[in-house]
Amino acid sequence: MNITYNEATKALNASIEKAKSLNIPVSIAVVDAGGHLLAFARLDSVFGVIEFAVKKARTAVMFGVDSDIMGTIVSGADIHGYGMLNSNDGLLTIAGGVVLKDKNGNIIGAIASSGGSPEQDKEIAGAGAVGLD
Repeated sequence: MNITYNEATKALNASIEKAKSLNIPVSIAVVDAGGHLLAFARLDSVFGVIEFAVKKARTAVMFGVDSDIMGTIVSGADIHGYGMLNSNDGLLTIAGGVVLKDKNGNIIGAIASSGGSPEQDKEIAGAGAVGLD
């Protein structure tokens, strides 16, 4: 199963509203189950966080866990962590990438925010995930 464009924009819009309510300039990316960009918004964020948002979302969907959880896994991998971080064109394993699931619990994509603190990014992306319900 894969996220539809309508679902992606619904999640994106929920995250945009959360970012606006927090008054944080972020970039927000939604990817499908294959990690391909489906929807994106740049809310006056600095240029550097555009790729961060995409990589957080791709990291979450590729491994089926939120990006901060993958960070915990990588940090426990000792010497192998370097290889893990540089796989798949590079991972970004800090908070802000959230897995998106359908009503049956199947992963259909991921959403990520970048530009705020890790906690703020996770909250903004989480709003998008809740927005799909």
